[in-house]
Amino acid sequence: MNLEIPDDIVRATHLSPEELRLEIAVMLFERERLTLGQASMLAGKKQPDFQQILASRKIPLHYDVEDFRKDLQTLRDLGVR
Repeated sequence: MNLEIPDDIVRATHLSPEELRLEIAVMLFERERLTLGQASMLAGKKQPDFQQILASRKIPLHYDVEDFRKDLQTLRDLGVR
């Protein structure tokens, strides 16, 4: 699925498209709607880099066994070995 955000909305945020993706990923992770791996992927960041961003914002990791299983399944679905 692709999500299209009108240019005028993106401009109103004063963020680049990449920055907006990052903000959405951080918010969804913080609200526990995405796992760490999913949020990192949405942000277009490597997981350690995304974790550093979270740490700089004092957002705790909420990563448990179920999150790990979901990330493994996501990797399998993507064909990553």
